[in-house]
Amino acid sequence: MARTATKEGKLKLEEELNYLKNVRRKEITEAIGIAKGFGDLSENSEYDEAKTEQAKVESRIAELEEMLKDIVVVSEVNTDAVGVGSKVRVYNAKWEEEIEYHIVGSTEADPLKNKISDLSPIGSAILGRKVGETVVVETPMGHANVTILEISE
Repeated sequence: MARTATKEGKLKLEEELNYLKNVRRKEITEAIGIAKGFGDLSENSEYDEAKTEQAKVESRIAELEEMLKDIVVVSEVNTDAVGVGSKVRVYNAKWEEEIEYHIVGSTEADPLKNKISDLSPIGSAILGRKVGETVVVETPMGHANVTILEISE
């Protein structure tokens, strides 16, 4: 299944993959070598911890490679309708406040920075919508009416 991402999001994934393959793998290999020097592997907690960390890193490498294989980078942001890469200023009637969201792919969502996934309740509800449209969003805290005030890059 293809995933959408901004250039920034794809670059972040590539940097993490590069770090894990070229730095973290070497660190773990060294830790395993040192732990082997402590003797009996059956009672060697340092060796067990290093092998567990190695398994986690290899799992994450495989996950990142799979993500990057199917990623589609959004190169142009359309300001006529909400899409991945759009910055959207909305009015939430339930909370009586304006909020600006940056719609991003699921791999780069960061709600604390108002970067919401196109698959999130609000992201998916406003995707494809235009300025002036009001949509009802199903959120974990109930229904909310959200009006799109502005769409930018």
